[in-house]
Amino acid sequence: MRTLPFLTHFHALTRTYSSVKSRPPSKLGPTVSLDHFLQRSKALSLYRRILRDCRRIPDAASREETRRFVRDDFERNRGVTDLSQIKYLIGTGKTQWEGMERYITGI
Repeated sequence: MRTLPFLTHFHALTRTYSSVKSRPPSKLGPTVSLDHFLQRSKALSLYRRILRDCRRIPDAASREETRRFVRDDFERNRGVTDLSQIKYLIGTGKTQWEGMERYITGI
C-alpha cells in the first residue's frame, strides 16, 4: 500500500500540534510553599498596619518620609526567599515599628 505524500505531511503537522502545551505559562510566577505564603501574609499585614499607623503622625512631611522609608525597606527585601531571613525581617520590623509607635503616641 502506497501513502500519498500530502497525507504524510498532514500527519506530521497534526503530531506536532498535539504535542504542544495546551496551557500557556502562568503570569503569576512559580508556586510558593505554604510557609512562604504564610510569611508573605504576615509581611503584608505588617506593611498595612504600619501604613495605617502612619496616619497618626501629625507632621505631613514626617508622615510622608516615614511612608517612603517603609516602602523602600519592604521593596529592598522583596526578593528574599530564605524563610529564616524572612522571619527575622518581620520580627525586626515589628520591633522597630513598636518603638516608633511609642514615639508617635508621645508626640
